[in-house]
Amino acid sequence: MSHPTERDLAFDEDTLHEECGVFGIFGHDDAGALAVLGLHALQHRGQESVGIVTYDGAQFVAERHLGLVGDVFGKNSTHAQKLRGHQALGHVRYSTTGGTTVRNVQPMFADLAGGGIAIAHNGNLTNAVALRDELVHQGAIFQSTSDTETIIHLVARSRYEPLLDKLVDALKQVQGAYSLVAMTARTLIGVRDPFGVRPLVLGQLDGAPILVSETCALDIIGASFIRDVEPGEVIVASREGVESYFPFVKQQERFCIFEYIYFARPDSMVQGHNVYAVRKRIGEELAAEAPVEADMVIPVPDSGVPAALGFANAAKLPFEIGIIRNHYVGRTFIEPSDRIRHLGVRLKHNPNRAHLQGKRVVLVDDSIVRGTTSKKIVQMVRDAGATEVHFRIASPPTTHSCFYGVDTPNRQDLLAHRMGVEEMRQFINADSLAFISIQGLYRAMGEAERNAKRPQFCDACFSGDYPIELTDVDGGRKNRQLSLLAEVA
Repeated sequence: MSHPTERDLAFDEDTLHEECGVFGIFGHDDAGALAVLGLHALQHRGQESVGIVTYDGAQFVAERHLGLVGDVFGKNSTHAQKLRGHQALGHVRYSTTGGTTVRNVQPMFADLAGGGIAIAHNGNLTNAVALRDELVHQGAIFQSTSDTETIIHLVARSRYEPLLDKLVDALKQVQGAYSLVAMTARTLIGVRDPFGVRPLVLGQLDGAPILVSETCALDIIGASFIRDVEPGEVIVASREGVESYFPFVKQQERFCIFEYIYFARPDSMVQGHNVYAVRKRIGEELAAEAPVEADMVIPVPDSGVPAALGFANAAKLPFEIGIIRNHYVGRTFIEPSDRIRHLGVRLKHNPNRAHLQGKRVVLVDDSIVRGTTSKKIVQMVRDAGATEVHFRIASPPTTHSCFYGVDTPNRQDLLAHRMGVEEMRQFINADSLAFISIQGLYRAMGEAERNAKRPQFCDACFSGDYPIELTDVDGGRKNRQLSLLAEVA
């Protein structure tokens, strides 16, 4: 996995970074324009790069660039004008493998024996390095450092026919979490890994099938939601209609619980749950588990807002906007001096002093990662005149790194890995600090409790219970032999 540079961390040093977002549509006259709009709605899932590949019946056209969707495909964009055809595949990216370079921007495209194929995926392969090492040893030449290209090489080397079977054969050899969309000249294909860690939904507009990471991307174009793609399911959209296959060994579903806490947009429906409603319930559970005498509840914007509302409602305390967020700050818009680096948090957040003066404040945030921003925000609220600052976190302590598509710091850089709750409280200088328990989190999700033998979600960042083998992390690749035609019984 890759991590932000020190320069990036100056202004964005204490958050978990979104994974990626995918959008695919088949059989619509405005496919390219709709892909642009859909990716706008998914911008929260990746802000480093954007790419769209279209097919016009004769050739594939790829536009892949660094930057935000609006900057690349905005009004009068020459890039957008090239996106002709009746089918399109788009992707927004925050790198979890590979670096921030144009060669790593998805969708990736290749001309194979069975025809051209474009692939975009959200997630992370946990044996990509092992596969890559052996593919290179066998003579493969890689053009990027993204694990998506590993999938393309496996597809190219598969001895199966047709192209769909090649893709399935390739995916049977990978480990990890992925929601993948591929586009050929005649099909749009969507696949979720057998554990269903990352989201993927099926929709339609004017009869055209759509595969997309979140329902908010369907809403923006007026499309209808049909259903979630199932874990281990392969969806194939063609002129003949939409077909479904289940070629992988069935596994216990382990959907990423952090999608509900932070990653998904609040207006999205995820697995039948409204994300906003779930976050409010998390706040209610948090208030029941960690009550405190205070005058008001304020969120750390923006992701802490729904949980803070739930906390305030349950605690019968006023909800106030005590911190104002500046939404127009670029990550690296200046080369910061040490003094500006120190003040970086104020470029994004400023206290609403008139409401904080002389008050006992409950601050609600979604998580604590390194703890540096939390410490600065607590001090900011104190400097604005708050007499007490109580910090409440709408997730359990993040003690483990994620290897399934979320860019988290190394484990030793996670505050909760190094410190207990009281040590963390002292570090951020809060009057009290409390996290929702993992059982409280499951109750907010509608589950009675977390069953250690059969957990309902992937919660490895809190529990260390990794459901998918971490070949590239544990060194298992050293003795692994790659079989390109391996069958899963």
